[in-house]
Amino acid sequence: MSHHCHDEHHDHHGHDHGEHDHSDDITPALQHSLYQYIDFDNIVTMNEAESGSGKAVCKKTWAERMTEEPELASDVDEQLLVNIPFTGQIKLHSILLRTSQSDSAPKTLKVLINREDLDFSSAEENPGTQTFELVRSSEIQEHPVKRAKFSTVRRLTLFFPDNFGDGDEDVTRISYIGFKGEWMPVGKAPSNILYEAAANPADHKVKGVGVNQMGSGIGGGGRGF
Repeated sequence: MSHHCHDEHHDHHGHDHGEHDHSDDITPALQHSLYQYIDFDNIVTMNEAESGSGKAVCKKTWAERMTEEPELASDVDEQLLVNIPFTGQIKLHSILLRTSQSDSAPKTLKVLINREDLDFSSAEENPGTQTFELVRSSEIQEHPVKRAKFSTVRRLTLFFPDNFGDGDEDVTRISYIGFKGEWMPVGKAPSNILYEAAANPADHKVKGVGVNQMGSGIGGGGRGF
């Protein structure tokens, strides 16, 4: 995505002497955006330092993608887990992220589909649907998925197990999360979500907040639902 120039970084002063028209950046980017199909109210983020920050970075529009705040930062260690439901079935094409050039940038992303029972232990043990090696960059990173594996998605879990600090940086920071793909109404989607025993908050008793926030569905900072 580095070929895009960002309107936040340029001041045209009304001139167009061969400069890029940023409206060209916006239109193609929004063409396959899944933004309007994200079920924002039911996004749950584990180990977020500030309650609701995981939801907040997902709610940033494409036009807000380069803004520094709000930002998702991890709490007691470098791991983050973001569970994102959609209002219908989607066919995912790519995941878009903005992090930073610092050691707090996430190093690995494991993506799992159609699971709402995952905690950190089960996410680590699960091989996942696809895993990405990320880069340190303050630009938008677009990561195309293997579409055949993401053709019937109702829910995405993004698991960030580490960052570029290699154990020396306890805080992982993410400032933008977005998705491209195709959407189908709920009535056309098969019931293919897997249900297992609910995650036990006691498994991560030192990595979260009060149990009264567990499972609230508002992005509470606990490491459990």
